[in-house]
Amino acid sequence: MNRMLVAVFLVASLLPVTAFAQGTTSNAELEAKIRALDLAHAEAIFKGEAVALDSLMDDDVVVNHPTNRIVNEKKELLALINQGVIRYTAFERRPEKFLFYPNLVVVMGDETVVPAKGAPNEGQELRRRYTNAWMYRDGTWRLAFRHANNVCAPAAAPQPRG
Repeated sequence: MNRMLVAVFLVASLLPVTAFAQGTTSNAELEAKIRALDLAHAEAIFKGEAVALDSLMDDDVVVNHPTNRIVNEKKELLALINQGVIRYTAFERRPEKFLFYPNLVVVMGDETVVPAKGAPNEGQELRRRYTNAWMYRDGTWRLAFRHANNVCAPAAAPQPRG
């Protein structure tokens, strides 16, 4: 009997649940709100709007960045934007999946970016997969952590030997 209760508890604790912090807000309403924030984040990065990014990101934001490094603080991320390391001539984000947890919404999706002149990979169209986690704290939703990675081009099929 104890094993069954433990198993039920473990399964129940792993299931996504409606975010408690919003009271009666439905998942559809919360999804619309987080989608708008997620797209506003992409637009602020594209336009290099440090003030907007500062308000959208938690002070303790951590980013697993596609340049193969972990950026541990908002100040460092904003500096990369101000230095032109993170700069684009095109940026399109497509949120695909929303997962709801107490005080946390995880967004998974796809992005296409073109880094600007002087930025790493300048001029190349890069496709990425991303995961953003939006946390509800002190009455506000902010980006808490992000992981973005470039999608590699498919390998060429081997040529038959003749």
